[in-house]
Amino acid sequence: MKKAVSFLVLIMLFFSCKDDAVKKPERLIDKEVMENIIYDLSLLDAIKYNEPATTENYKVNPKEFIFRKYKVDSAQFAQNNIYYASDFEVYKAMYDSVIKRIDRKKTLLDSLVKKEVKRDSLNQAKKKRMDSIANAKKVALAKKDSLKKLKKKDSLLLKKKTITTKKKVLSTNKSVVIKNGKVVN
Repeated sequence: MKKAVSFLVLIMLFFSCKDDAVKKPERLIDKEVMENIIYDLSLLDAIKYNEPATTENYKVNPKEFIFRKYKVDSAQFAQNNIYYASDFEVYKAMYDSVIKRIDRKKTLLDSLVKKEVKRDSLNQAKKKRMDSIANAKKVALAKKDSLKKLKKKDSLLLKKKTITTKKKVLSTNKSVVIKNGKVVN
């Protein structure tokens, strides 16, 4: 029994020490190009996750577009992905590079969004200020119109008072002569 177990351990060690666990693909994609493909596919997955309708509205498969962009096909990408994944350190370095690249883009886009929000808020404040100025002008015009109306109303009241006072004068003096609309004594 001990001989069988030690023989199995020896065979496992022999096969595990093999250098090339995965054969190098015939059409090997360069490491930098592979990083770019992984980056683009990561962005595509993020877009699908956040806004699934954006990719479904078009009749084009976005992954095929990415593969055409880098002049590879899906089978070649899959073979190369397995090949690079077999070397953990290289694969991890590739993904770390992709993550750093995404973080840089995110930082840049966040700063642009902040600038856009700030610009929009300034535009809204300016518009609000212009609206308040316009409202103040409308209020001033309304007050001016109301003053004109009051003056007109007051002048009409004055005319009525003078007419009524003239009528009173006429009614108290029985021998008053009126000529051409004027009282003549």
